[in-house]
Amino acid sequence: MFDYLIVGAGFAGSVLAERLASQMNKSVLLCDKRPHIGGNAYDYYDDAGILIHKYGPHIFHTASPRIFRYLSQFTQWRPYEHRVLASVDNKLVPFPINVDTVNALYGTNYSPAEVEAFFARVAEPIKHCKTSEDAVVSKVGRELYEKFFRNYTRKQWGLDPSELDASVASRVPARTNYDSRYFTDEFQAMPLHGYTRMFENMLDHKKIRVLTNTDYRDILGEVSFKEMIYTGPVDAFFDFRYGKLPYRSLEFKFETHDKEVFQPGAVVNYPNEHAYTRITEFKYLTGQQHPKTSVVYEFPQAEGDPYYPVPRPENAELYRRYKALADATPNVHFVGRLATYRYYNMDQVVGQALATFDHLRESQLDSSTVTVAA
Repeated sequence: MFDYLIVGAGFAGSVLAERLASQMNKSVLLCDKRPHIGGNAYDYYDDAGILIHKYGPHIFHTASPRIFRYLSQFTQWRPYEHRVLASVDNKLVPFPINVDTVNALYGTNYSPAEVEAFFARVAEPIKHCKTSEDAVVSKVGRELYEKFFRNYTRKQWGLDPSELDASVASRVPARTNYDSRYFTDEFQAMPLHGYTRMFENMLDHKKIRVLTNTDYRDILGEVSFKEMIYTGPVDAFFDFRYGKLPYRSLEFKFETHDKEVFQPGAVVNYPNEHAYTRITEFKYLTGQQHPKTSVVYEFPQAEGDPYYPVPRPENAELYRRYKALADATPNVHFVGRLATYRYYNMDQVVGQALATFDHLRESQLDSSTVTVAA
């Protein structure tokens, strides 16, 4: 008998498995229907020997010392500050928009104060920003919105920004300085030997058993456990009782090129041309030295593995109905992006998992065996 069955071997499930085993001496069965651990952060060496991210680029950053200290138990780090270029008006310019972006687009030589004044002139006054369109045009005006945001958002989400919650665009700032970093968190780094190695170290414990290529429903009648931690889609857990929660998915096209460098930066966004949204070149992220280079093109799509919850009011209302079911389901804990229908970054998932562990440790849940019906 196991103390915990944990469904999903990504960040949420793996962090909880490690904490429960190492800090509470609990026995854990961790299963994942994919053939590997690590969830969407899984990385591996391709046929050319280049370390790539199977599910698109994963850039680690956090403002939390606790989260960074926790993960540092399982990996050394390579310092890395992420920078993105956007292909706009036949130029590659820094994104998020900063002073250099404005000057490159308009042939100006504005100072930071002058760019701030420029934004103030072109911004559209909107008292209460409800949509992503509102969030952008109220900061940088209509023209920059059209150049950088509108078509990218349409490709990424399959919706116009006017149909999406303001929180989507609010994740991307507009700057009145020269900072070209995509993130400004205190801790920015990449696992020195990759994410998969970090997960392997995290799960290397005698109280943890890992099953890949395993759907948890297939083993419910074969294993006994006291509690379940579920990190998959919450609507699937309840057999889509109220209908499917909408997600956006991605299709990836990988290429290897017989040259050391493919593009002038780690990520180039394509807001206005091509069906893909961006191209990532992995060697910038990993620091790997190799005579060849591998890249990935991202094509957003409606069907496929669920990646991004779609932030719209009607979807939030549908999730609330599923959350009510989840809250009423005894001895099952719903954690992670899919289980809580949240657009979380990796560090936020780790933080949620650590907070869940704190709660479990404090409450010392009943140890009697229960039958969990999904």
